[in-house]
Amino acid sequence: MRENDGARSPSLRLLIVNADDFGLTPGVSEGILRAHRNGIVTSTSVLAIGPAFPKVAGLLDDHPGLGVGVHLAAVGEDPPLLSRTEVPTLFVGRGQLPETWSAFLRRAVVGRVDPDDVRREFTAQLEAVADLGLSLTHLDAHQHLHLWPPMCRLVLDLAAEFGVEAVRVPRCRPRSVTGAGVAALAWRLARSATAAGLRFPADAVGIDGAGQLDTAQLDQVLSRLARRGRPAVELTVHPGEDDDPDRVRYRWGYNWARELEALVSPDARRAVARHGFTLGTYADLPVVAPAVPV
Repeated sequence: MRENDGARSPSLRLLIVNADDFGLTPGVSEGILRAHRNGIVTSTSVLAIGPAFPKVAGLLDDHPGLGVGVHLAAVGEDPPLLSRTEVPTLFVGRGQLPETWSAFLRRAVVGRVDPDDVRREFTAQLEAVADLGLSLTHLDAHQHLHLWPPMCRLVLDLAAEFGVEAVRVPRCRPRSVTGAGVAALAWRLARSATAAGLRFPADAVGIDGAGQLDTAQLDQVLSRLARRGRPAVELTVHPGEDDDPDRVRYRWGYNWARELEALVSPDARRAVARHGFTLGTYADLPVVAPAVPV
């Protein structure tokens, strides 16, 4: 575990605090690293298509306790890693990916996205992060696109191919049609991941109120996760430095700086301990045996 060198106490539950989008901008990447050094972030998901990725990737070497996964992207404001010649059906507009998961799915369901293009692009993104020489702890997807069954199967296949042993299973309170859909797809993803022998936290928070975490909400979220009593949980966060002019092009409505402030506050570690959690990464999840394939 990251807290100490001994085994985790049976009375404590594993909490993975995973910061998404390392590589998006310098300010986001630096905020994630500061939230790890000075706060409770234990893990990050690297966005290889992020414009800052080539500049900041080497900084991960200086943070050996930070779990590193890959934030696979087939959507967003930026272009794919591969060229239009290599993955023509992933390009829209002026040469970027579809901006949202819904735009991607509208294209995919009418056959305008070649699954082989997605596989080639995801493979390139995985290779870009794997080439850093780091041990990859998990896979997930930008805008949680791996909840969609065809993307789920692809991501699980790539996990096996690259020797990645864990995957994120996003969770959402079913208070709307979208929330109910996420819950149903998360159940299916969890079932498929278990069949493939992949590890994942039994509970997670991050979709509801993404980018809006503050100190009070952090305590409330940890309290809610603790009451549900699962042995391993994930909190997905989006910290970033306040001074970050490169972030202006991403109109997500996130308050990156407020999340960073909450995560490095002394109250954050106190809340983790008070609610009975110990910090760790996806690598600390218990090993599971593959079930009968789905």
